[in-house]
Amino acid sequence: QVRLVESGGGSVQAGGSLRLSCAASGSIFSIKAMGWYRQPPEKQRDLVARINSSGTTMYADSVKGRFTISRDSAKNTVYLQMDNLKPEDTAVYYCITQVVSDTGSSATWGQGIQVTVSS
Repeated sequence: QVRLVESGGGSVQAGGSLRLSCAASGSIFSIKAMGWYRQPPEKQRDLVARINSSGTTMYADSVKGRFTISRDSAKNTVYLQMDNLKPEDTAVYYCITQVVSDTGSSATWGQGIQVTVSS
């Protein structure tokens, strides 16, 4: 069983920064990819950023140039550095990881963490 623990959310004024962390634990053989999605109030959950095992990254157009995703493979942890935050970045942010574990290949979601940006 794989478990994700997210941290680093909170409230910030527009133009500020936050750094989200997501640590994976459990019977992990390898991690294929890790990423972040977000879900604003009453809207769908959309991809924010993703990083694969080779370090290749991808970003939603709305966050390019402001957000940076990175990972520490030794710690099975992914980070999302969010700079120049805007009110429209307000959402619950969810970590997701694709892992190979003792039960096979699977995707696991974190519990979600609130990010609120005020104008």
